[in-house]
Amino acid sequence: MDNEQLQKLVEKISLEAFGKPFQHKAVFNPRLRTTGGRYLLQSHNIEMNKKYLDELGMEELVGIIKHELCHYHLHLEGKGYQHRDRDFRQLLQKVGAPRFCSPLPANVVKRQQRKILTYICKSCHLVFSRKRRIDTKRYVCGRCRGKLELKAIDHSGV
Repeated sequence: MDNEQLQKLVEKISLEAFGKPFQHKAVFNPRLRTTGGRYLLQSHNIEMNKKYLDELGMEELVGIIKHELCHYHLHLEGKGYQHRDRDFRQLLQKVGAPRFCSPLPANVVKRQQRKILTYICKSCHLVFSRKRRIDTKRYVCGRCRGKLELKAIDHSGV
């Protein structure tokens, strides 16, 4: 699917689900990493993440398009278009759009392979688990102010 086909799909979904035309641009943005799509307040354009189409299929893409169109139509009408607004949540439910997109399978694997660092206080033997490395020369135990020592690196992620 290219940008032209995406534009036609967004216009079609807008008319069918919302009964209103989509009069701006819809494009794939290859720089999007952590989100399925975004609605731009200034230009009223919609940007989509092509990875969601490639990895999760057309059904997920259509859900993301409906979600972004909810932002679009509510913003243009001057109603609450943010995730926390009642208008937004009601419109999502009405058109059957997801509130959040599914995580990409590649990101789930990365999250599961995250390493966990275990530090132990040399004085009181309190155990600290951290995702990020600690400078043991600079930081000390919060309980007894003793020195910390890196004991183990767990790669299981949980």
